[in-house]
Amino acid sequence: MSSSHKPAPHPAGRARRLGWRLLTIWWLSFLATFVGIGFRGVVNPSTTAFMQQRLLYLRAHGDAHARTDYQWVDYDAIAPSMRLAVVASEDQTFPYNDGFDWLAIEEALQHNRMSRYIRGASTITQQTAKNLYLWSGRSYFRKALEAYFTVLLDMEWPKQRILEMYLNTAQFDSNVFGVGAAARHLFNKSPAQLAPGEAALLAAALPAPDRSDVVDPSDYLLRRQSWILDQMQQLGSDYLTGIEADARR
Repeated sequence: MSSSHKPAPHPAGRARRLGWRLLTIWWLSFLATFVGIGFRGVVNPSTTAFMQQRLLYLRAHGDAHARTDYQWVDYDAIAPSMRLAVVASEDQTFPYNDGFDWLAIEEALQHNRMSRYIRGASTITQQTAKNLYLWSGRSYFRKALEAYFTVLLDMEWPKQRILEMYLNTAQFDSNVFGVGAAARHLFNKSPAQLAPGEAALLAAALPAPDRSDVVDPSDYLLRRQSWILDQMQQLGSDYLTGIEADARR
């Protein structure tokens, strides 16, 4: 009785099947993130990945009952000076960049090659991507994911929505997230009532909210506040009218 043997799959055929499977996985992943970001463009988040990371950190360091202080506030309910302050402080190219400030990135790379003090060049769109979906850190993998989400955010959302999301998800104090909670917690005001000096002080704390005391600001924080106020004056109160007009169309 003769036995029949099934021929072994050809290596090229296996490689093609593997390639199609990987391509399918990539396409489904892209589709999921594309739809998810579109959804988040119209539905406000109840929390973010960065808030959850901060919560885990606080609980791991002894605060078993830690909670994040967070309250969503619509764009029109935020003082115009607060909107301008974060743009003046964090990303003055925001109204017209494509999600990245290429000149700032080039300057940061040159600086970091010559100095042990690392300088960042993240735009408001990049920081929004990190706050919503990622974690803190400087690994190349995380930065690649940040770039991927940044491209999708800039593609799918109007600039006003990106700025609104950033103002609502940025960390302003140890466990205080968003300008709504920050205005109430630090100044006992609504975000619509923030004066330019208060807005500039909140923006000054953004690079290092864990080390910045807005209630009793250091000399450094006051100098940074003064610089931001100068930048706001130079940019002008109508600097963001273009992105606001686009959002109304």
